[in-house]
Amino acid sequence: MSQEEGSTKKKIKKENLIRARSILVYLNPYRAIFGFGLLLLLFSSITTLLVPRLMGQLAGIGLSDESAESSFSIGSLSLDMMDLRTVAVLLFIVFLIQGLISFLKVYVFSYVTEHMMRDLRGDLFAHMVRLPMTYFVDQRVGDLNSRISADIATIQETFTTTLAEFIRQIIVILLGLGFLFYISTKLALVMLATLPVMMIVAVLFGRFVRKLSKRTQDLVAESNVVVQESLMGIINVKSFTNEWFESSRYRDRIDKVKALAIKTSIWRGVFAAFIIIFLFGSIAIVMGVGSMLIKQGLEPGLFISFLLYTVMIGASFGGIAAQYSAIQKALGAVESVLDILDVEAEDIPIIEKSLEHAFDLEGSIEFSDVSFAYPSRPDVQVLQEVKFRIEPGEQVAVVGPSGAGKSTIASLILGFYSPQAGSILIDNAEYSSYSLNDLRSTMAYVPQEVLLFGGTIRDNIAYGKPNATQEDIISAANKAQAMEFISRFDLGLDTLVGDRGIQLSGGQKQRIAIARALLKDPRILILDEATSSLDSASESLVQKALETLMKGRTSLVIAHRLSTVRRADKILVVHSGRVVETGTHDELIAREDGIYAELSKLQDQNAGFDLV
Repeated sequence: MSQEEGSTKKKIKKENLIRARSILVYLNPYRAIFGFGLLLLLFSSITTLLVPRLMGQLAGIGLSDESAESSFSIGSLSLDMMDLRTVAVLLFIVFLIQGLISFLKVYVFSYVTEHMMRDLRGDLFAHMVRLPMTYFVDQRVGDLNSRISADIATIQETFTTTLAEFIRQIIVILLGLGFLFYISTKLALVMLATLPVMMIVAVLFGRFVRKLSKRTQDLVAESNVVVQESLMGIINVKSFTNEWFESSRYRDRIDKVKALAIKTSIWRGVFAAFIIIFLFGSIAIVMGVGSMLIKQGLEPGLFISFLLYTVMIGASFGGIAAQYSAIQKALGAVESVLDILDVEAEDIPIIEKSLEHAFDLEGSIEFSDVSFAYPSRPDVQVLQEVKFRIEPGEQVAVVGPSGAGKSTIASLILGFYSPQAGSILIDNAEYSSYSLNDLRSTMAYVPQEVLLFGGTIRDNIAYGKPNATQEDIISAANKAQAMEFISRFDLGLDTLVGDRGIQLSGGQKQRIAIARALLKDPRILILDEATSSLDSASESLVQKALETLMKGRTSLVIAHRLSTVRRADKILVVHSGRVVETGTHDELIAREDGIYAELSKLQDQNAGFDLV
């Protein structure tokens, strides 16, 4: 997603401003220094407005009658404003003050903004990782990433420069108009008569070009999608020798971008030509009226100052249009961020694990008539009146066809979702009576598809226990049979796994995930087909480690190989969202017409057939 997409422009309405005001809570700790910045902004605007007056006076000295007099007094200090050196020194002092104020202004606003954005980014990410799984089902990773990067960058730019410039331009326009009327009311009225026409044309053209720019951005985004898809699927591109197809697909998109960009440039050129003709025509009219007024007694220096003020005000009007557009975009970014912050998060404290209070369970799990459907598919009942009990320390395997609801049972135990009917009991107490943080702190989960973080093997194993010692990590890796391949790497535990663990094989990633779970030393262990990526030799070794780990711990094993489930204390057979059979391996095999017995026969007949 492009930055432009992530920050949709919003019309500045009262309700938008009221909602966006909530983001100002991040300004509160720095409001004193921000107020100082606004004061600097006022001084900067005033010194800016002194420049045209002094430059006009400087130019007018040579044009005025030598007998003309002009003085400026501050208390007992009197300055001869017809003296070239005096005016030049004053102008230099103003430039010096303006430079110093500008430096302080930039530093102050940057200081405040960087601290605000650090706090906002931190809170947004902390809130994002605490959002329930139901939220992530309907969200795209690219969109969420855009919120915390592109949208925050848009807000940052607004607070750093746009907002300050917007306020400064307004001050310049208001005070500048005051100077114009002070110099000559007639000239000011002539100049203002041309402004409405320019502003109407600028607004209409701005809307037209904005539509063209939006369409161009959409086409650029489409071309970026082609690049992303091609590079992510580069193996398929090369294996099917479709380099020509992807290249032509991309060229088709960028040809459309080129055509629309050229069209936009032509219209920009037309607008620029109109502004130049109209602006210089207006200046010519003002010059003509000004010449007549000079003959009637207007000082040449004041007239030059008038022209400089006119140019400055015109530039400020042009700048305000761009800044107003940027503020609209920032409002869209603020609303996007607030949309996330307004979602209710899980009750998971953001605190170091070493500082958490101790919590322990005996480990019993009971499902009592649990029914569940995913929020994204409410009409599809995944679990229907599921009922079972797992005693503390008991090892229970869950088997059944694909889509029967096995992984959903694991997700409910982990608290990723809540059932629509029935209840889940942990240690004979309602699931909701515990905090999610306490429950999850006693659980370890090894998913079917392992995703490693882009650090070292050590970092990924220690993710289960961040304060683990070197000995703890090596011990866990040994038990998971991971040291066997880790020791072959030159850097050992410090080997980088690459993005999402791309440098490792599926089996190696699985063993690191198992080591991570071993290191956590959980009371409740959930293995969602945790040995599915291992070959027979590795599985045999890991199975021994898992048996050691599962002793004395409540274990739920979702598996498809008989070698994994035959030693379980109990086996749950799930079919069409219901637990249809319960018993040990021997008991279920004895039921010749049962689903488990049928699956076992099929696996015996075909070594490639899975129980899932």
